[in-house]
Amino acid sequence: MTRTVYVNGQYLPETEATVSIFDRGFLMADGVYEVTSVLDGKLIDFAGHLRRLQRSLDELEMKNPLSEDEWLAVHRELVARNGVEEGMVYLQVTRGNPGDRDFAWAADVAPTVVLFTQTKPGLADNPQARTGIRVISVPDIRWGRRDIKTVQLLYPSMGKMMAKKAGVDDAWFTEDGFVTEGTSNNVYIIRGNRIVTRPLSSEILHGITRSAVLRFAAEAQYEVEERAFTVEEAQGADEAFLTSASAFVMPVVELDGAAIGTGKPGPVATRLREIYLDEMRKAAV
Repeated sequence: MTRTVYVNGQYLPETEATVSIFDRGFLMADGVYEVTSVLDGKLIDFAGHLRRLQRSLDELEMKNPLSEDEWLAVHRELVARNGVEEGMVYLQVTRGNPGDRDFAWAADVAPTVVLFTQTKPGLADNPQARTGIRVISVPDIRWGRRDIKTVQLLYPSMGKMMAKKAGVDDAWFTEDGFVTEGTSNNVYIIRGNRIVTRPLSSEILHGITRSAVLRFAAEAQYEVEERAFTVEEAQGADEAFLTSASAFVMPVVELDGAAIGTGKPGPVATRLREIYLDEMRKAAV
């Protein structure tokens, strides 16, 4: 089955979808994106993703090409046309095609808007959530505005490949001796009833799942401490986990070859995943 995708106002078969070679997203990575998960055919935390999209566009001085209602309509239409029950909707907005390559941009160029779906059966019932994942630490050499969700994903991709070559599942970035975040996720450690995670700043992505999980954690009477932590502190923690739009809450059981806690998913991360999925399903649109 050929997917239906959305390109600049048109729903097209993926085989017929094209973007100009002069698009600044292609030439300059001059664009932003969001990924919204789909469970039971509905969108998870959609409003949060739209808020972050607007923030990213504002930071790059780009206009939002669609209204909130239009974004929702396009997402729902793609989910329906492609029969997605579990999966994701990817959206990307670039500064568009100015007709040639130039470092400076013009304000009057129409943005390029692309959306497509990815079907992921078993997204919520991921077996890795029952076993936990293993990660390595790698130096964080990304640019300084990691809070903007841009399509500049080369180094995160390299981090994923470093992990793959090391025979593990993912990598955590480190800077000045402290963990910043994962290649495509926010990260946390647990000591007793306390959840520790790096505070929001330009150094990490302002995760939508992060925001929801911390809110649910506080409601469940867990203590939340927002501060940086080291690799060594993480290795000595009772538990660790990561969050993202597609992984939800994922236990981390090993860092740089050292088992975290018992080396198996712990009760806090497991419970937070249950709470998150339950609450998000209730609020899905």
